Amino acid sequence: MKNPFSHWLKRHRDLPAPPGSTKEDQTTVPIQAELFSADQMERYGEKLAQSHRISSKKAPYYLLKRLAANETLLTRNCQILSTGDKNTIAPAGEWLLDNFYLIEEQIRLVRQLLPKNFGKGLPALAAPHNCPRIYDIATEAIAHSDGHWDAATLTRFIAAYQKVTPLKLGELWALPGMLRLALIENLRRVSIEVAKAQQERNLADRWVNKMQDTAENDPARLIIVIADMARTNPPRTSAFVAELVRRLQGHGSMLALPLTWIEQRLAEVGLTTSELISRFNQQLAVSQLSVSNSIIGLRQLNEMDWADFAESMSLVESILHQDPSGIYPTMHFDTRDNYRHVIEMLARHCAYDEAGVARQVIALTEAAPEESRMRHVGYFLVDKGRDALEDRLQIHYSPLSRARHQLNKTPLLS
Repeated sequence: MKNPFSHWLKRHRDLPAPPGSTKEDQTTVPIQAELFSADQMERYGEKLAQSHRISSKKAPYYLLKRLAANETLLTRNCQILSTGDKNTIAPAGEWLLDNFYLIEEQIRLVRQLLPKNFGKGLPALAAPHNCPRIYDIATEAIAHSDGHWDAATLTRFIAAYQKVTPLKLGELWALPGMLRLALIENLRRVSIEVAKAQQERNLADRWVNKMQDTAENDPARLIIVIADMARTNPPRTSAFVAELVRRLQGHGSMLALPLTWIEQRLAEVGLTTSELISRFNQQLAVSQLSVSNSIIGLRQLNEMDWADFAESMSLVESILHQDPSGIYPTMHFDTRDNYRHVIEMLARHCAYDEAGVARQVIALTEAAPEESRMRHVGYFLVDKGRDALEDRLQIHYSPLSRARHQLNKTPLLS
């Protein structure tokens, strides 16, 4: 049975080099770091927040360009895997091929969740990160779990981060898109490693096939074929050596000569075939785990209730729940979300952050007379108390923003 990627391949020709790709793309290892327990992730959340420094300059929003480069590299690497010998495709390669449509679907979803103009409202980190803060947070969550994230640990991690530095509402809503991006980035990096190993195994297979054919049909020329291979200076990598040894062992004394040659060549750099075979088997296991974790992680993102997560993590939400009238917690999600968006907008035009704006709203409601409409946060956010709130916050609209605000306050003509 053909893998899903082969059907996609029929509709596409060879792809050009990806935009923004560099030599580093061919050598970078998967997004991996020390694996943390839930308790360690919680402690790390506070440590990470303390280390982050917000840039005073607006950084370019390069993430969509990076996503396009990831898509191109993943596709090219899957092309390499799909054209190789099916018997030599590593388990990680099979995972990539079998789940290629899921990866494509997730890439399309990221483009919807994180459009071009989305990055404008996201705080960016200063060098050496030079990326949206929430993307670095997402990358750290993926790195310290090798893609095997879970809701409970993620919640503790984000809550711990916010003990030091509150996140903006936009960042909380951006988190699922950023996690997808980090997982796709990890898959891209693993695919580079797996495709490179596949090419090295294919090279070993070609030489073994040539040697076996020569040994069977023209034994006297076998030494010439081995010399030809030696002149090409084949890679002393674990994938090449493991495949060469696997194919040649147990095929008689004639084919023992290339095995002796490879042992001698490895001895020059202090290695043995058994060491490289062990290293290769370990590499296979690690790459398979990383790919499977990332694929499962992408599926889990679809199952998570992100609206509930954003509300539970939002400091603005917890402050608005102090509404003296008791009305806010009972309101429909869409209404609460509208109130939060108003706070988000007001914070962009004053010296207060989002939590600070929410606290000022609560302060106004608490100062209002008992049994008054003014005891409800909505009175100051979307009703007649809005001007009083803006005065308290010392809002400074740009001319364009002021025009839009006045238009929104003017009822449409019937």
